[in-house]
Amino acid sequence: MQAGPSDHRIDHAAASPQAWEPGDPLHRPSDAALFFRAWLDNPLRAGAIKPSSAGLARAMAARVDPSVPGPVIELGPGTGVVTAALVERGVDPSRLVLIEADPVFCELLRERWPRALILRTDAYTAPAVMRDLGIPAAAVVAGLPLLVRPPGDRLRLVLDCLRQATPGAPFIQFTYFVRSPVPAPRPGLRAHGSAMVWRNLWPARVWTYRLTDRRPARVRR
Repeated sequence: MQAGPSDHRIDHAAASPQAWEPGDPLHRPSDAALFFRAWLDNPLRAGAIKPSSAGLARAMAARVDPSVPGPVIELGPGTGVVTAALVERGVDPSRLVLIEADPVFCELLRERWPRALILRTDAYTAPAVMRDLGIPAAAVVAGLPLLVRPPGDRLRLVLDCLRQATPGAPFIQFTYFVRSPVPAPRPGLRAHGSAMVWRNLWPARVWTYRLTDRRPARVRR
């Protein structure tokens, strides 16, 4: 889910309750209800009426190499379906930086991954957050409804995040459309789209963006 207006609040707990597993029947109904509530409150910010499927989440997590050091940034984790897939992939929860605006989702994420750093702020502040961390990110994984923002905003978010990441790090984003939601490829930025993930409402593709050796030009504001 995309983050909304920011108060840049940090929620970071230290306890470690039992890990949550994707598809847990005790959580799935309430998660769906929470997500639907968020969509009713702000359809453009939520972007979908229910969380992504486990299959789509795993397709996104598969593009993250857990052996690369550094934090893994997730933008708009919502109820944490992709977060769970990242942990299943081998990313230690202590490496996760979860950027989410919805306070209800922040509380849920804090209960499920207390060792993660949870920031209640707008997803588009991610480049500044990454810069403040002082450690290049290993990957950025996003579940944002990018198409509700102008193309320049989308491109700037991807480029500015990747500039704060380890060389060669991916920015991973899904879309319900066939074409890239970010204006790419372009000089300094390459893009790769996956095959369609059919077992999702709605079917989606996963796009991976990486900086090339040639530094991309600044995006005009």
